[in-house]
Amino acid sequence: MNIEIKEQNGSYIGNLIGWIDTAEASKFLEDLKPLMDNANKRIELDCTKLEYICSLGLRGLLKLQKESHALGGSMILTHVEGEVQKILKLTGFDRLFDIR
Repeated sequence: MNIEIKEQNGSYIGNLIGWIDTAEASKFLEDLKPLMDNANKRIELDCTKLEYICSLGLRGLLKLQKESHALGGSMILTHVEGEVQKILKLTGFDRLFDIR
């Protein structure tokens, strides 16, 4: 699992790449720290290259979203497809996130 973060016009874009499984979840949560530190901004997480996400990964996304909303920022997920889309629907997380 890898996350590439870049700042663009005052917003942050994170490209999620690979598998976020139980073994990678703690690394993923650590990698989200720069976004947590800027949760008052607009955050876009591009899931084009995300192949799988486990419940701990979903928990990390939910925590980021809650922090973002609490600080007046926003978080969206983009290009959610395939297995990740199925997981979000099965867990009901598709109703919790702004997905575009």
